[in-house]
Amino acid sequence: MQPLALEGIRIIDLTMIWAGPLATRLLADMGAEVIKIESCTRMDTTRVYYAPKNKTGEDTFNWGGYFHKFNRNKLGITVDMTKPRGREIFKKLVKIADIVIDNFSPRVMRNFGLDFEALRKIKEDIIVVSMPAFGTTGPYANCVAWGTNIEGFSGLSACTGYQGGPPMRTGIAYGDPLSAFAAAFAAMAALHYREKTGKGQFIDISQAEVLSSLLGETIMDYVLNQRISERQGNRHVNMAPHGCYRCKGDDKWVTIAVSNEEEWKKLCGVMGHPSWAADEKYSTMMRRWQNQDELDRLIEEWTVRYDHYEVMRTLQAVGVACGAVLDISEIINDAQVKARQFFQNVVHPEVGEYPFAVNPWRLSRTPSKIRNAAPLLGQHNEYVLGKLLNISNEEMEKLKEENIIGTKPSSVNS
Repeated sequence: MQPLALEGIRIIDLTMIWAGPLATRLLADMGAEVIKIESCTRMDTTRVYYAPKNKTGEDTFNWGGYFHKFNRNKLGITVDMTKPRGREIFKKLVKIADIVIDNFSPRVMRNFGLDFEALRKIKEDIIVVSMPAFGTTGPYANCVAWGTNIEGFSGLSACTGYQGGPPMRTGIAYGDPLSAFAAAFAAMAALHYREKTGKGQFIDISQAEVLSSLLGETIMDYVLNQRISERQGNRHVNMAPHGCYRCKGDDKWVTIAVSNEEEWKKLCGVMGHPSWAADEKYSTMMRRWQNQDELDRLIEEWTVRYDHYEVMRTLQAVGVACGAVLDISEIINDAQVKARQFFQNVVHPEVGEYPFAVNPWRLSRTPSKIRNAAPLLGQHNEYVLGKLLNISNEEMEKLKEENIIGTKPSSVNS
């Protein structure tokens, strides 16, 4: 079998919800041994997000779809780090690890006595990645946030929405996946640095700053011109037409973008109105941009007569950028997605077999893949604590009795 890019790298994963778990999943997909730590009193809440209904009355804390998506290829253990014995176990894990990642507010690890300076005393070349909402310094450092809060703070919400309308959220907590990729990249850069120098380092990733960094043109427009950009929905600053248009069927849409005069002529021809290309109102990109309201109505009068796939294929065939807006079932069954083998079936011991998206890149020498389903709560306690840390069976039983480790949430145990 071909080796994986990060084989031999061990990561202690303290993250929860989305941004952190996706960062560590990206590293796990590339071969790192990621040990995810939860506790029976504080498990990752995505374990129960959108969990399917279970009519048999069984517990469903291992069924959450989000948890499965962001925690595949990981080992799962439970350690209650609020207790001294739990923190001692964590310190032993640090000794055999390369990276520790958390997405807590800075005070959490500091209150545990497990900040970077403390961990570096345990293992001199340890790499620590911290992903708080607002960074580890400054007046907001200890404030907690979700992706939706971060969207507003970063400035993204002020840029998102329709012309003349209020600010809007993206609906997907856009900062989470972006912060995840930033953290994964930073961790790999730190590994490269350690390989060259033998030194570990502390990486401070502010999720809000990650998101703000992608609003460069909007920020610089204000810095240089004192101009606040207007919200413009699906429109473009200079291309026209550029929008999302209703098609035949229930909630079916297609996106169309015209970037030059040749594409505009082709679009007019396909729609059966070649004369529009010579109409003074639409004769140049600027004139079309100035008359977008009327132009969008005319285009939608054409698209609404056809299936969204039909519009896409017709326009792509003549060189006009166009994409059908797909729902989940359409994405899974799309011919292009199938040809790329973007979904891989994964078998979970409780939930069964389901398709999951693989990474959207291909590595020829070290290909990533889904090797294991997301872990059950505490599934790998015996392997990690018993085999890797050499904790005896007697001690393991004592840890269970003291509720430091376990395989069920405390509410279920009680």
